[in-house]
Amino acid sequence: LVVQAKSSGVSHMLEVGCEYPDWEPTIKFAQTHENSVRAAIAIHPNEAVLHGHKGAKGPDGLPIVYKPYHDIPFDEAMQHLRSLVIAHPKEVVAIGETGLDYFRTGEPARLTQIEAFRDHIALAKELNLPLQIHDRDAHEDVVKVLLKDGAPERTVFHSYAGGVDLAEILKEHGWYASFSGTISYKGNDELRESARIIGEDHITVETDAPYLTPMPYRGRPNAPYMVPYTLETLSEVLNISLLQAAKVTRENTRKIYEF
Repeated sequence: LVVQAKSSGVSHMLEVGCEYPDWEPTIKFAQTHENSVRAAIAIHPNEAVLHGHKGAKGPDGLPIVYKPYHDIPFDEAMQHLRSLVIAHPKEVVAIGETGLDYFRTGEPARLTQIEAFRDHIALAKELNLPLQIHDRDAHEDVVKVLLKDGAPERTVFHSYAGGVDLAEILKEHGWYASFSGTISYKGNDELRESARIIGEDHITVETDAPYLTPMPYRGRPNAPYMVPYTLETLSEVLNISLLQAAKVTRENTRKIYEF
């Protein structure tokens, strides 16, 4: 994947591990590709409520599935997360994905999810690291928690899926938006308008692989080598050249992750 990405001009990548057993392999992958890959680790919002068996079925209707590592209480898992981040300062350059997901997690578990989000915010601020946010059907509460607790200086809305109202809030507070292939989909005019509002100084691009593949390859598994297609749409949306879009998103990535 790394070689393939580099062949299409993608020189630097962030590998994300959001489940307890994925953290160490994610760090190891960054170590193996030290010149081009860094890691972000966290307890995903939908995972946070499973630790200690506190899940609640969400609007998606999927059954709750507990795995053996979910026997580990959330607080204990967070302690382990913190120790890994501290032990690997070169590899781990961000805390994420964290945030709120009201599609996969039902209302009875929302307070648990919010508290987990707050713990991640505190960790990012303690260690002066960027925070990567997963926000699904929870825009209002995500913003409310960030403003109440104080967002880290570098806060990124991963795979941005908000509308123009949220975009105005990001612009006001200097938060970043990372756009995936969804910005290239025909019906996503509001997403494209959101990118214009946020502006080129606070935008990055990503895959969310293997999902959200950009046009014209929607429906195929996504991968880093497809980022240029997302970037092409972004350049059109912002009315700048493809080269300029590549330069500004690379510079924003450098500012956020110091990599």
